[in-house]
Amino acid sequence: MKFSFKVWLILSSISLILAGCSQLQLSEKDRIQVQVLDVVDGDTIKVKVDGKSETVRFLLVDTPESVHPNKPVQPFSKEASKHTEGMLSGSDVELELGIGERDKYGRLLAYVYADGKSVQKSLLEKGLARVAYVFEPNTKYVDDYEKIQKQAQKEGIGIWSLENYSQEDRYIPEEAEDSVEETADSKCTIKGNINSSGEKIYHVESGRYYKITKPEEWFCSEQEAIDAGFRKSQQ
Repeated sequence: MKFSFKVWLILSSISLILAGCSQLQLSEKDRIQVQVLDVVDGDTIKVKVDGKSETVRFLLVDTPESVHPNKPVQPFSKEASKHTEGMLSGSDVELELGIGERDKYGRLLAYVYADGKSVQKSLLEKGLARVAYVFEPNTKYVDDYEKIQKQAQKEGIGIWSLENYSQEDRYIPEEAEDSVEETADSKCTIKGNINSSGEKIYHVESGRYYKITKPEEWFCSEQEAIDAGFRKSQQ
């Protein structure tokens, strides 16, 4: 028996309440079938579900920008979009909704499947996406995704073929290193950056991405950065 999308959401909410603080473990039977209306870019699509158009943002991955209003077309963005479109075209497409279901822009957050195959995993396997936006409680597949990403990095394919292109919080071409404007004094050398999701990250001189990070704020100590609401870069 098929349930409507609205009923599915209600049942999911009830399940979350009953589960308390435990993570909801979804199975294949909890996926909902949708009709793809458009592929916006590699990690965002528009679908029709329960007679309504919805924008879906892929969970736990980020592909280079191809349609961002304030950014140029980035390397491998078109390839990522084409790959996603190729997987979804003519396939039975299903969504496994994330816990919380929507982001601050009202987009559905989901794991996406084409004929039963994970689109997220395929993008990572081809080096057309990086693992990103890892926030609890939507971390169900992060370990699997990171293993796939490490293999793509080892092979040096796609985004990993360009040195320093993929960072922890963004994509920056290698040539952008020369355009970074240094304005720090001899003491305040810690760079504070705010990524596209609003997360505040600071970089120290020994960090992997320090040289190619364009600072939005400078700090004289790590404690000063922490007090301002920034966290240390993981690399």
